[in-house]
Amino acid sequence: MYDLHLSAEQHEIRDTVREFVTNEIKPVAIKPARMESLDRRPPADILLKAAQMGLRTLALSEPLGGAGADGITACIVAEELAAGDPDVAAVLVETSALSHVLFDQLMSPAQRERFLPAFIKDDAAQLALAAHEPDSDTELGVNYHRAVPVAPATNCAATRTPTGDWIINGTKSFVPNAPLATLFAVQVRTDPKAPAGQGISTLLVARDTAGMTVRELDQNAGWYHGLRGDVTFKDTRVPADQLLGDEGSSPLAAGLEALGRGLPLVQAMNIGIGRAAYEAAVDYARIRVQGARRIIEHQAIGTLLAEIAIRIELARTMVWKAAWAADHPAAVAERSVTDLPLQTIARVYTAEAMHQAALDAAEVFGAMGVMRDMPMHKYVQDALIFLHSGMSPGDGKLRIAEAIAEFRRD
Repeated sequence: MYDLHLSAEQHEIRDTVREFVTNEIKPVAIKPARMESLDRRPPADILLKAAQMGLRTLALSEPLGGAGADGITACIVAEELAAGDPDVAAVLVETSALSHVLFDQLMSPAQRERFLPAFIKDDAAQLALAAHEPDSDTELGVNYHRAVPVAPATNCAATRTPTGDWIINGTKSFVPNAPLATLFAVQVRTDPKAPAGQGISTLLVARDTAGMTVRELDQNAGWYHGLRGDVTFKDTRVPADQLLGDEGSSPLAAGLEALGRGLPLVQAMNIGIGRAAYEAAVDYARIRVQGARRIIEHQAIGTLLAEIAIRIELARTMVWKAAWAADHPAAVAERSVTDLPLQTIARVYTAEAMHQAALDAAEVFGAMGVMRDMPMHKYVQDALIFLHSGMSPGDGKLRIAEAIAEFRRD
């Protein structure tokens, strides 16, 4: 049965991460000089401290050296980290989710023996997925209720050598965590004659592999959190035994939902932004006096704060429900939980609700809410990035509509 009662361990994890965010992340994230220059690069020392707390390997199973966190716990940590800084959260959440998918689920024992010890030993090591992403979501309005095949990406391919090794050529653009990653899971086209969406293989490529270069992207040039980079391969040789799964049938080719077991981690980070804006507005409303009364006692401000609180509580409930359902697929199969795409529902609602929450919180500050060196400016910008990055609310609603009509894109 779906239960919102957190365990003692979950309470302890939440409180520990919240204290870390308060003491270590927020003082750096909201420095006026950092916000004024829009320098959002996650500080290396903070990422290192977070890794030493086990946040980098939160989802990795305990036998392999992680914490083995379930879906709700992972979402709790994502929210807490993002309440401090979503760029720090994005790096850690990406690596944590990938560590579980790669090491726990997809790697062979030999691959795990080769790559896991170095990953566990190096607290600065991050993971990256250079994915094969057909650009279908941006065209969903055109393809709504139509099974239109997507042209295969041809910008990165791999060919076999006579010895069985792979030679990769091409570029993967906009790869999350690329500037920090020490291990990449690279999806490449290995069968140029295969139909669209097929003939895709995944290769494990270490950062120091000859022929691979990474160019970090300027954060001001794109709408995203964390760090991203373009990864270029020029006659990059990868041993045959670093193929993940079967040739031409990538275990991740079906899409990025495999990352994080379909958990609403991005949505949880979005809640962290809304909560940070809300808490800042409440603190200010308690000390700002107007008309001989604290403005929190004014009906207009009180109503505004109440509306923000409602949005946050509803969003968190939806995210936790989606996380619980991801960990309990039998509940969906036996119709105890709706078979509508809960993760997409959570994404659409949180994107819109937290953007509005940040805007309303800025209203509490009046003119100060738009000043570039104030935290509220950062919160509004962060919420706007969540609104427009990845699957947009418009595309998400169309996917939900397709599910209602029982139209399947798989």
